[in-house]
This record gives sequence, structure tokens and C-alpha cells, in this order.
Amino acid sequence: MIVSIEGVLTESSLLRAVVETGGIGYEVQVPLTTTEKLPAIGQKVRLHTLAVYREDAQLLFGFATRQERDFFRLLVEKVSGIGPKTALSILSKLSVQMLEQAILQSDVALLSKCPGIGKKTAERLVVELRDYLSRGALASPSISLSPADTAAPTSPFADAVAALVALGFKPADADKAARKAQNQLGAEATSEQLIRKAFSGS
Repeated sequence: MIVSIEGVLTESSLLRAVVETGGIGYEVQVPLTTTEKLPAIGQKVRLHTLAVYREDAQLLFGFATRQERDFFRLLVEKVSGIGPKTALSILSKLSVQMLEQAILQSDVALLSKCPGIGKKTAERLVVELRDYLSRGALASPSISLSPADTAAPTSPFADAVAALVALGFKPADADKAARKAQNQLGAEATSEQLIRKAFSGS
């Protein structure tokens, strides 16, 4: 099982990256949330990966964090009717933190806005993953909600998203703006810094 790849980024597009290591270029399918974090072409990159083998193809999916990779695997293996392509689309629309929160809070409306996800599939996501996530299956350090505890999220990222939504952003737009701000400011940025950066739009 290929669980990670490290090398030089030689190509990248919205949902694809090519990483060269040991003289071999590996094509890796990536979500937009990972594309946002890729370095410049020619720079070193490390991705957490999951290989999917089919009769007609061998695909390698890559993610910026282990948590994203594990959530992708969870979607593909635990939710009936969701394949790698749909799972990649879901992770391209929302961060893992927002996805976990939406599932734990049964936010079908937000989940159904992901590409390829209708209301019925969103409801299935909630039913099939809520209990699994409430047991801390992904050991997420940034979200600590359970069905019985839906108080405000505790991480700066989640606090920033909640504040942006309260200030008029749509949830998906707030998530995207906060991700962009965090990519620019770093993982240690406070919620206030993330909010200011999101509003500046630069």
C-alpha cells in the first residue's frame, strides 16, 4: 500500500499533480483543498496517498494532510454509492473540518451543495458516518463536536468560519475564505487574524 509520496512537483492543475521521485513521475489525483496548498512547480512536495486499483485503471489519490486522506478513505469505504471521483469532489468543495461538523450536526442542506451530492446522498452521509465520527474515528484535532454537543467549534479555523457565516458569508464561501487565509498565514494563525485576512481577500 502506497501511503505517501515525496518528490519534486513537476506539473499541477486543479485536480491533478505530477510528483517525480526516483526518476519516475507519478500522476496523483488531488482535491482543490490540496491544490490550494501545493508549492510552486520545481519545489519539493509530500502528499499522503491512497491507491485505488481497478480492472481498467490504477489511480493514486493525494492529500495535503493525513486527515484528508483518511476522510477520503472513509467516504469511499463506508458510504454506499460514493466512489473516488465523488469523494474527491466533496473534499474539493469543503474542508474536512466543515464536512465533519456538517455530518455531526446533520446539516443535509450544506452537504447537498457538494458536487455530485443530492439530498438523498447527503442524508446517507449523515446516517452512515455520524456515529463513526462521534467516536473520534479520525482523531481530528480541530473539531470536537458530537451529536449531543453542538456548541461552537473550538479551533481558530472553525471559529473563523462560524464568524464569517454570522457576518453574511455562505458556509461554503466562509470555509473557502478561511482555508485561503490559513494557507497564507499558517496553521498558528488566530481566528481574528483569519477573519481579517478573509475580509481583505488578498
